[in-house]
Amino acid sequence: MKGRAQIRLLPDRRRLHLHDGPIDLVVEAFGPPREIELAYQVAGARFVTVLDELCDELSYLRRACLPEAAWPHGSVARRMVAAVMPYATQYFITPMAAVAGAVAEEILATMVSAADLSRAYVNDGGDIALHLSARETFVIGMAERPDRPSLFGTTTLNAAEPVRGIATSGWRGRSFSLGIADAVTVLADRAATADAAATIIANAVDLRGHPAIVRVPACELAPDSDLGDRAVTQAVGELTFEEVNQSLNQGAVTAELLRKTGLIRSAALCLQGETRVVGILVESRMVATAVRERGLLHA
Repeated sequence: MKGRAQIRLLPDRRRLHLHDGPIDLVVEAFGPPREIELAYQVAGARFVTVLDELCDELSYLRRACLPEAAWPHGSVARRMVAAVMPYATQYFITPMAAVAGAVAEEILATMVSAADLSRAYVNDGGDIALHLSARETFVIGMAERPDRPSLFGTTTLNAAEPVRGIATSGWRGRSFSLGIADAVTVLADRAATADAAATIIANAVDLRGHPAIVRVPACELAPDSDLGDRAVTQAVGELTFEEVNQSLNQGAVTAELLRKTGLIRSAALCLQGETRVVGILVESRMVATAVRERGLLHA
């Protein structure tokens, strides 16, 4: 099945596109040309094995994470479990909540271990793993809604800061959500950690039982969903300012708890044009800019 993966340079000849089933990555490396070429070679070689490895342990990865459960064997799967384990005793969460961030981490780690790069990123549908050598920076755009190309702000990350992972979750994104946040963007030390935390925070932005919120059992939309019969958000009608504020405050309380326990560095929560920011977004700049490209990261 390894021939199934698609690996190609994008038209700009700078970025590498890796696609296999549900996994869709955009990779960019910076450094001497020979090092970039080497990084892309090893990224492609590692990528073709990832989906089959995950499928081998998929039944495990779709089950609720429990502290006493045995760990999986694959390196990506182990990254996933490590990212969700801090929530296992308090929340329902499966390792799949961190799959995008864990895949991005794995490919980036393969590149950095093989090549001398000044900077690099792996973007898995908006969940991003970063490499920054000394004195390097990246500018990150934060999406107001994952389903359309709009930014509400940017933040500059530099090598002196610990953030190496960015993830976004919300009911408008590509995965199911139990909450009503349009988008929750999390900055953390690792991409898988950010991915899991974004899921937890987005679920906390909610108004249970509100008549303007449409929910459907996840299994009716995707029979093999790891969420089973849990009700996932499919539509959110117009809410009052007070309702939006209440929902965001609930999410912010959860985000602040995760920040204080060191699981995240900061988070931005968006719902119907309103935003809450928890923690310090380094050199952040709030903007109202429509962007034409899907990318969330640039030099």
